[in-house]
Amino acid sequence: MSQHILVVEDELAIAESIQFALSRDGYQVTLAHQIADARPSLERVDLIVLDLMLPDGDGIELLRALRQSGQPTPVVILSSRDAEADRISALELGADDYVTKPFSPREVVARVRAVLRRVTTNEPRTTERNAPPLSLDRLSRRAMYGNCEMELTRVEFDLLAAMLDSPGRVFSREQLIDRVWGDRFALTDRTVDSHVKALRRKVAEVGGEPQWIQTVRGVGYRIAESADTDDSSST
Repeated sequence: MSQHILVVEDELAIAESIQFALSRDGYQVTLAHQIADARPSLERVDLIVLDLMLPDGDGIELLRALRQSGQPTPVVILSSRDAEADRISALELGADDYVTKPFSPREVVARVRAVLRRVTTNEPRTTERNAPPLSLDRLSRRAMYGNCEMELTRVEFDLLAAMLDSPGRVFSREQLIDRVWGDRFALTDRTVDSHVKALRRKVAEVGGEPQWIQTVRGVGYRIAESADTDDSSST
């Protein structure tokens, strides 16, 4: 079965050119020209191509709502905003790629293909990861702390999953950026720090020890072998 792409773009010529290019590459494509039209399809597609400037709202708010709800569907942003701050803001909210206008439909297809390939490649043979009392299931994308489910954004989930691959191992910020966001964008250490801060807050919200995600000064972060474990190197 071909993968299903939702293209949310209000400029008809651009939307149809992307639809044609994606269809020719074997994808099933649904077009929406505003946020209201897109909502019925959001949970039924494999990837969303999302313009930021839409007639009934800002696409960045739709992205924010998707990630706050825990929906992990990959999102490729389309935008005429090419400032570094705009790109970083979208990526920190959980966008998987950011394409600036003008662009060629072939570039969008290549970006879509790369994101879907990365998502598929990153699926582990073993879907569960554990550092008691926390357990993580990547297929259902559920993070449980004891009997409590943690409400994580896509980026928070992927960041936690990356560190849970090797509890006790120290990951540099650069390694975490590469694992979670890829190497297409020059993100700062502050991006990782802000998401770790959010993860610690959510661990505390379910009754856990925030410093279970330990800071190793001058290096990066690690997950303690047990979520009840603290460490003098943590901050």
